[in-house]
Amino acid sequence: MLTFMQIIRTFLYDEEGVTAIEYALIAALIAVAIIAAVTLVGTDIAAIFTNISTKLKAVP
Repeated sequence: MLTFMQIIRTFLYDEEGVTAIEYALIAALIAVAIIAAVTLVGTDIAAIFTNISTKLKAVP
């Protein structure tokens, strides 16, 4: 049977939780980058489609 100190020592040296946190932080940073890129590109694409729509309405 493990003593309390052995359990604490095992817990402190266990790195699986640290790895999971690192992966979560990386995923969060990637998500933020994707959201920023889609927001910037989405605004530009909306302007392009508005311009095309305006020009198509002007054609008789």
